[in-house]
Amino acid sequence: MSVIKFQDDPIVAIATAPGRGGIGVVRVSGKDLSSYINAFFGRDLTPRHAYYLPFCDAHGEVIDEGIALYFKGPNSYTGEDVLELQGHGGPAVLKRIIKRCIEISVGNQCLRPAEPGEFTQRAFLNGRLDLAQAEAVADLIDASSESAARSAMASLSGEFSKLVNELADSIIYLRMLVEATLDFPEEEIEFLEKYDAVPQLEALQEKLRHILQVSEQGMILREGLHVVLAGQPNVGKSSLLNALAGDEVAIVTAIAGTTRDRVVQQIHLNGVPLHIVDTAGLRETDDTVESIGIERSWAEIAKADVILHLQDAAAPDLEANQDILSKMPTKTPVITVFNKIDLLDEQTLAKLKNQNTADNRVFLSAKEQFGLQQLTELLLSIAGLQVQQETPWLARERHLIALKESMDHLNQAYNFAQQDDRVLDLFAEELRLSHEALNSITGEFTSDDLLGEIFSSFCIGK
Repeated sequence: MSVIKFQDDPIVAIATAPGRGGIGVVRVSGKDLSSYINAFFGRDLTPRHAYYLPFCDAHGEVIDEGIALYFKGPNSYTGEDVLELQGHGGPAVLKRIIKRCIEISVGNQCLRPAEPGEFTQRAFLNGRLDLAQAEAVADLIDASSESAARSAMASLSGEFSKLVNELADSIIYLRMLVEATLDFPEEEIEFLEKYDAVPQLEALQEKLRHILQVSEQGMILREGLHVVLAGQPNVGKSSLLNALAGDEVAIVTAIAGTTRDRVVQQIHLNGVPLHIVDTAGLRETDDTVESIGIERSWAEIAKADVILHLQDAAAPDLEANQDILSKMPTKTPVITVFNKIDLLDEQTLAKLKNQNTADNRVFLSAKEQFGLQQLTELLLSIAGLQVQQETPWLARERHLIALKESMDHLNQAYNFAQQDDRVLDLFAEELRLSHEALNSITGEFTSDDLLGEIFSSFCIGK
């Protein structure tokens, strides 16, 4: 979707979800809708007043009766004039209302159907929302948990943008001092020493680290964790998947190699979405089909955010488990899960725990469903989220990329600040690039191609 091409066209769309419903909303947005409203209803509407009116076709036949609301720009969602028609939610009724809306011209222009996300795009272009807030509109609609919805609302209200803007303003202030020194070198001011450049940069780095840390948690709340269950056959991977999902989503038998292809289930732990993947048991086999399943298991392991390495606590195979562990990605967190502890007596279980004292290990019984709380807490801890703790805003991958880019340039500026004023021009350039990266988050500096990509992922009518 082009950002500029259709910007001035009046647009119309159904703003409620597809399908039947008690209420349906049709939204119109344009630069000046006063004459359009008069042509539609044969009268003017006072802005921000609700009118119960008939919605008629070109021949005066009543299509529906409902509420008409007129919002005069710039005090509207899009910053333009907006007309909302709230009627019954039948698809046929709404299509007839849309048809009537398109038949009426606005000056010498006719309405056209809105592109996906175009109402919110106009809100951004007209200064009603910054880009991070605009993205939060889609995140609020797509939120899959109560925590994600609250966090999206926090982002929409501007909490994330406020912190980013405050940091950007601090960088601007430092840039201003540097540029002034470069413009007036005859003053012979030792800038780096006089203005405490190093302490200022350290404070900026600390603020940015905090924003980045919370944003990484927000990304997890939005995207979820990719958790892979891995281990030998018959260690209880499918049983653990069923226990976590609270349903029989995977087949469980005593026959080794029952799971031959991945089984994916999305669940929520304390509001955090987890995409849990049950995989084929890892072992040497001559079975062609099982071999393919094992290859797919390793492919899933390579993509995992967290790996749960299951072992049979009652019959451990130390050599096989060590071989599996040695082949796992070195940078991916691995939780060792000792399953089937219901088969152990207290003395044997105590001995097993004494032999395995690493932090990332859990003792549980998927069959009897005890020990799952410890696993939940460990998963949330690895995600950077403590139980019952909520992230104040959601974040996207592009936000993290921009924050890390800004941090890289701040770090480079810090390195220059350790030297002397002969590198002030390089110091100033790194500050500029850091500031530019932050501005891309809120849309102060963003390409048209990126805007088109962002808003095209929205639903129509938003």
